[in-house]
Amino acid sequence: MSTELPSDPKESPPAPRPAPREVWKKGGRLLSVLLAVNVLLLACTLISGGAFNKVAVYDTDVFALLTTMLLLAMVWILFYLLGTARCPDGVPYRDAHAGPIWLRGGLVLFGICTLVMDVFKTGYYSSFFECQSAIKILYPLTQAVFVIVQTYFLWVSAKDCVHTHLDLTRCGLMLTLTTNLAIWMAAVVDESVHQSHSHSSSHSNTSHTRLALDLERASSAVGGDCSCNTAVCQIFQQGYFYLYPFNIEYSLFASTMLYVMWKNVGRLLASSTPSHSHAPSPVSLFRETFFAGPVLGLMLFVVGLAVFIIYEVQVSGEQSRTQQALVTYYSFNIVCLGLMTLVSLSGSVIYRFDRRAMDQHKNPTRTLDVALLMGAALGQYAISYYSIVAVVAGTPRDLLAGLNLAHALLMIAQHTFQNVFIIESLHRGPPSAEPHDTPPKEPCHGLTFANLDALHTLPACPPTPRLVGPSPAGPQEAASIIVAPRSHWRRRCLKDISLFLLLCNIILWIMPAFGARPHFSNTVEVDFYGYSLWAAIVNICLPFGIFYRMHAVSSLLEVYVMS
Repeated sequence: MSTELPSDPKESPPAPRPAPREVWKKGGRLLSVLLAVNVLLLACTLISGGAFNKVAVYDTDVFALLTTMLLLAMVWILFYLLGTARCPDGVPYRDAHAGPIWLRGGLVLFGICTLVMDVFKTGYYSSFFECQSAIKILYPLTQAVFVIVQTYFLWVSAKDCVHTHLDLTRCGLMLTLTTNLAIWMAAVVDESVHQSHSHSSSHSNTSHTRLALDLERASSAVGGDCSCNTAVCQIFQQGYFYLYPFNIEYSLFASTMLYVMWKNVGRLLASSTPSHSHAPSPVSLFRETFFAGPVLGLMLFVVGLAVFIIYEVQVSGEQSRTQQALVTYYSFNIVCLGLMTLVSLSGSVIYRFDRRAMDQHKNPTRTLDVALLMGAALGQYAISYYSIVAVVAGTPRDLLAGLNLAHALLMIAQHTFQNVFIIESLHRGPPSAEPHDTPPKEPCHGLTFANLDALHTLPACPPTPRLVGPSPAGPQEAASIIVAPRSHWRRRCLKDISLFLLLCNIILWIMPAFGARPHFSNTVEVDFYGYSLWAAIVNICLPFGIFYRMHAVSSLLEVYVMS
């Protein structure tokens, strides 16, 4: 009889090796963040310095820096597409949540408008080529090529989880992100300076814009005539100023997608990542709604366009027409914001009856969406609170002051409750995650038992016949059919709410993005804070409010799909 010797622990089979992980991931991220911070601060310094005519920083210096950043970003994108992405096991995983189709579609739409803006800007600067530096024509052409290359790159690579050239990829992504932010800041500063000069020209007889002042300095140095007198030149000038909002949104959309790609560098995913996001077909967009939300939203959208046109026509006229335009503008916004607040509250109430499980999976895209919603809302919060203080502490107590106060309070409430609704919606699982009730069994009618022991001797109750559809349903599908009438109304209400809020956010994006500035037409805040301080507050905070509206549109479209 043989005895079994105890096994030597040294001879035990080695433990399975863990999946390959990147060493010191935070160190690689820190290097790329430091690069981005330094480049962004340099760009912000030149851009802000070039906005003031008393500072010896000209547009040519800003354009030279931006053109260099665009070229470097394009070089890295080409290296990624031709080198990193084609390496064996270079992109072993793809994040199903990153780069949804509506985000990429919006990027393409804004990219096309940005290309049109670059054409207008090139035509404007070419109108007086003799007085201009070549960099002013080279910059919009370089930006047009950059938009094409970057849009293609984000369309095909937004979902990549790169595992090759990690540090280089992180630095390249951060450089490209910084380039988009610098372009965004340059557009915001140029548009703000243009707005400020337009305001000053309306109060004085001098109609000098920043571009005109630059041209005068250039013409005095060169001795040529650089005035924009032709009709074509003026069309180009006004055209690219009106297209600035699309350029701003394109830069911000690209920045968010690049940030998600940066977070996904070196990320390990399961072999199959479940995806809850899919693009709705155009045919079924309104199929599962009560039509109340889309119809009411379209009505407000059309009325908002009419109010915006009336405001733009009357606000630059005499004082009485300006007062009437402001009353119309504030009245529409109060009605729209009030309805959006009530609808967002009703959506949060409906979620109290929703039994879908909360999605607790790690999702960088959703985390970024929530952070952007909360961060971008701070801009409109700041403007609203400054307006509340000016109205309450100021001297005027007329109708316009009351409308301004109500508008500011409703703006705060609407942002708050809409953020609550969107964030809760993004953390809900898909409709398939809702637990199904077990269908009740068919009782055997007409049978009575004297005692329970007879159950063992009687034959089983025959199944109740039922109609069978083209594809036979299993027990789980039958259960979902029984539960469907109870949950279907909730899904349809949530889809109506999402579409209504989406359309309202679009019209509230159009108004400030295309030049509606009641903050300056209404003199309550200007008289209380002074024009310089109030202009700084509005020009810093309003771009975040404009971005909030467009980002809320993309988030609400995702909420509609997931409902």
